[in-house]
Amino acid sequence: MIGERILKIRVEQEQKDLAIRVEYPRGSGRIWMCAYEIDWPEGTKRMEAAGADAIQALQCALEMIGTELYTSSYHRNGEVGYWGDWMGYGFPVPNNIRDLLIGDDKKYF
Repeated sequence: MIGERILKIRVEQEQKDLAIRVEYPRGSGRIWMCAYEIDWPEGTKRMEAAGADAIQALQCALEMIGTELYTSSYHRNGEVGYWGDWMGYGFPVPNNIRDLLIGDDKKYF
């Protein structure tokens, strides 16, 4: 595993951890995959991003995580975040949904 980020999520008036884990890219040649997991309240969602090399696979995984977070009902309802010094989730998103970014994510991504 490359790393884990813990966000906070409100579920039925209770604040819980929302863990996001990113694994090392794996592959060779022109096909690389990078797996990640998001521990949503409904259950853990595991996905993989593909790329032409390890860096592209990792970048795609990070953008997919950002997309998952910013298009979730939890984001729309204001129920997920760091609730600390950083406003946002700390993940990039593709250009076509940049209008959904908030706070520091909007400023830096």
